[in-house]
Amino acid sequence: MLSDSMGTAYVELRCRSAFSFLDGASAPEDLVDRAAALGHSALALGDAGGVYGAPRFFRAAQQAGLRSIVGAEVNVVGAPPLLLLVQNRQGYRNLCRLITSMKSGHAKNDPRVALTYEGLQERSAGLIALVGAKPRDDLDRLQGVFGTNAVFAEMQRHMDDNAALCNQQAVDRACAQKVPLVVTNDVRYTDPARRRVQDILTCAHEKTTVDLIESKLLRNTERHLKAPEEMARLFRDQKQALFNTLAVAERCEFSLSDLGYQFPTFDVPAGETEQSYLEKLTWLGARDRYDPLYEKARAQLQHELNIVGKLGLAGYFLVVWDIVRFARSQGILAQGRGSAANSAVCYALKITAVDPVGMDLLFERFLSEERVASAPSASDRIPDIDVDLPSGARRESVIQYVYQKYGGNTASGAAMTANVITFRPRMAVRTVGRALGFSEEQLTRISKLLPHWEVGDDKPLSAIIAEAGFPATEERTRHLAEVATALLHLPRHLGQHSGGMVLAAGRLDEVVPLEPASMPGRTVVQWDKDDCADLGIVKVDLLGLGMLAVLQEAAPLIQEHEGIAIDYARLPQDDRKVYKMLCAADTVGVFQVESRAQMATLPRMKPDRFYDLVVEVAIIRPGPIVGRMVSPYLERRAGREKITYAHPSLEPILKRTLGVPLFQEQLIRMAMTAAGFTGGQAEELRRAMGFKRSVNRMQQIEADLRAGM
Repeated sequence: MLSDSMGTAYVELRCRSAFSFLDGASAPEDLVDRAAALGHSALALGDAGGVYGAPRFFRAAQQAGLRSIVGAEVNVVGAPPLLLLVQNRQGYRNLCRLITSMKSGHAKNDPRVALTYEGLQERSAGLIALVGAKPRDDLDRLQGVFGTNAVFAEMQRHMDDNAALCNQQAVDRACAQKVPLVVTNDVRYTDPARRRVQDILTCAHEKTTVDLIESKLLRNTERHLKAPEEMARLFRDQKQALFNTLAVAERCEFSLSDLGYQFPTFDVPAGETEQSYLEKLTWLGARDRYDPLYEKARAQLQHELNIVGKLGLAGYFLVVWDIVRFARSQGILAQGRGSAANSAVCYALKITAVDPVGMDLLFERFLSEERVASAPSASDRIPDIDVDLPSGARRESVIQYVYQKYGGNTASGAAMTANVITFRPRMAVRTVGRALGFSEEQLTRISKLLPHWEVGDDKPLSAIIAEAGFPATEERTRHLAEVATALLHLPRHLGQHSGGMVLAAGRLDEVVPLEPASMPGRTVVQWDKDDCADLGIVKVDLLGLGMLAVLQEAAPLIQEHEGIAIDYARLPQDDRKVYKMLCAADTVGVFQVESRAQMATLPRMKPDRFYDLVVEVAIIRPGPIVGRMVSPYLERRAGREKITYAHPSLEPILKRTLGVPLFQEQLIRMAMTAAGFTGGQAEELRRAMGFKRSVNRMQQIEADLRAGM
């Protein structure tokens, strides 16, 4: 029985986004916004070769009140591709396994990537197959694979006589074999104006220009997202095929909120629970770290352990502890970083080397009970512990240990997170310029004037291109600026994250499709770290640092040649010769303070204690620089500017940094003090400010912040 809540006479079942990589011209979020504006109540996304854009599509649909349908287009050996739509959780697991199988053993962009009918047969349950708008000879076989009620032929009308004739032949063949029909529009972009972007991406894919590509471009702008009423008018003679889109949409009940993901449990000794074993390890480590174990440290450790136990996070701490333990057992330097340094438990477990009790660091920056209770996803409830390792073979041995212990094998429980490479100004201009016939010399002239990351509103691309000597009045130049601007931030291709590993209890390839990485022995999930976080998938960062590799090699050399045993955890923090060298900016090759910006700041800063170095590293960062915090701090430190506070309540928080906010811990404390935020609200503010797709998040929390202040 069809639900009346569908509300419209049509659901678009075939839609590609820019996550089809050079074969879709709109972001998933833009497609959702356009669909909602046009009155759609549901929309299916089926990108080529994977579910790369599904998390962003799902999140945007949730916010827009639109029902999202998950799908993907897969290749079939010796036959045209199939669009597979997910009906239920079993169907989603099967789709992930099919895509993983299809990609397995093939290099990226390998045209031979395809599934066999036998492979489809094994994983067909819970899936609906849309067979396209062209005649095909395998309809009987596909009905045998998916069932007669799960295979649909497509009707499309794009005002193209040749395509119409081809589609009619496909429809006639489907009707002769009693294959039901659905209407689709093969959507590639939101609106007709995006057709130019689609053309440029097609040229980039084919490595040619608009003048030479000939018939490979789409004939017109008809493949934009259309209103249900417009599709109903266009196919008013095909009421059953229109009605079937509703029927298919209603059968596709699955949502990405039902992934079934679980973090792996830790194998503890007999008679122990994860919590009891974590407590035992913590108190053992505390006796070494805190000698003696004074009351303030004991109370903080007990407080943290209570929260970890209440939230059921002991297994996560044990997994990270085990990874660090393994590294050190192999003589590999391993060091926790980031907000984990705010945890006394991490310090006692020797995951980190900073005493948060002695440094008066805020534990809620790392983990708070209230934040976990209000977290939108499972990964938001998991604290983020990053581990630095020496780059190269040593780090790879730790990664392979994680694959073997927690993955079972490289296609099961562990994989690296992806990194979505997006169009930035230089890449966008070169991509569009090549398609439009600009020479490499001309594009290099423009690129030299372009920023690496962002184009400001005060100086758009058109102005920069004109500055390079290309008049804005010339049509080709205008197209270059307009289309390159439209390309900014769209996905270009999928890369591999520098160190994020996803771990799962059971088969990870039933939660998200996996692909082979370029490095042998590694696999990559199809989602980046932010998309994984949005869907509750937990990652552990195992990051490679060249400087740690140098330190790894230095200690044995010093022992051999100088007879001095170096313990990096117990280096003196008051060596006057070191501070003299730093004040003179004699820091070439010194980690963290070797950049030109750092070397220019050190003589002004004149560090003479360890905390000064903490501040020195912190201020030469995008946040303080963009927020114009560097000069006020240095002026106050030199005594040339009076130390003031925006409000007396902020003095305890900002006193150590002379009234200038520099650290994320300060941001959290300020929100809690000045706006009455809970620890969880303050942490959400911090995440929103650091989240690369944070505009909506910031707008949502800004009102609360202002009201509280």
